[in-house]
Amino acid sequence: MKMRNCTAVTEFLLMGIPHTEGMENVLFVFFLGLYLLTLVGNLLILLAILTSSNLHTPMYFFLGNLSVFDIFFPSVSSPKMMLCLMGHRHTISYQGCATQLFFYHFLGCTECFLYTVMAYDRFAAICHPLRYTVIMSHRVCTILTLSTWMGSCAHASVLTFLVFKLPYCGPNEVDNFSCDIPVMLSLACADTSLAQTVSFTNVGVVALMCFLLILTSYIHIVTSILRISSSEGRHRAFSTCSAHLTSILLFYGPVVLIYLRPASSPWLDTVVQVLSNIVTPSLNPLIYTLRNKDVKLALKKVLIPRGHTC
Repeated sequence: MKMRNCTAVTEFLLMGIPHTEGMENVLFVFFLGLYLLTLVGNLLILLAILTSSNLHTPMYFFLGNLSVFDIFFPSVSSPKMMLCLMGHRHTISYQGCATQLFFYHFLGCTECFLYTVMAYDRFAAICHPLRYTVIMSHRVCTILTLSTWMGSCAHASVLTFLVFKLPYCGPNEVDNFSCDIPVMLSLACADTSLAQTVSFTNVGVVALMCFLLILTSYIHIVTSILRISSSEGRHRAFSTCSAHLTSILLFYGPVVLIYLRPASSPWLDTVVQVLSNIVTPSLNPLIYTLRNKDVKLALKKVLIPRGHTC
């Protein structure tokens, strides 16, 4: 690849969502509403889990971790995007872009690992109910959680190092509302084959490994559920897994469309990132509360004063 202008880039220009000229005010209101819904919904779930002793179980411990993720993940890029929609500067510093990419993949990998751990938790609860408290002890849950966050940190550090050790000499226009691997590599003025190969392999291996572990867990779960004699018991077992399965589908769809496609499409990448960064985190609180009686009961106790209950 030929070297471009040797002047080092010190800041990047976020081009935002393509083909949305004249819709900035509408998009700002829409994204602000989803962002506030995400923050309020996940904070309520955290509050319910922390204040209700009935929810101090491994299942809700991991759900609390997922709520923490859903608070931080959209906060990586949404505030900057909304500032740009309001007419503020579209520029982001070189260090800010690197920080944004690191936390985007750190939190994204954390979610991937968390869904895998949650699948294992459901496997232990349904397939080994008598040994569940031993298999998912407090010590085991703590180790799994720490391993999740530390593994995600290592994953994001490798990707950020590979992308930002490349020289950026211009142009500095990022065809997106945030800094991510596909759009950043297209701006590098050096050979990006190593970074492309490692990022594709790294993201692909992590996503595929987690997906296969989740699939294995649910094969055993479905087999165990089908052995339950009563229809009510089968329905209760399936209901504890339905919210988790819905979140997994919402998570893996954008991952496949962005990172595991042979060709990159800036418009499609932007739309998919909007869904995964803003829309999905706002849906998770609804997914995990609408079908969960324990969480709804805990929220009622938190939101409705005791003096007003019958």
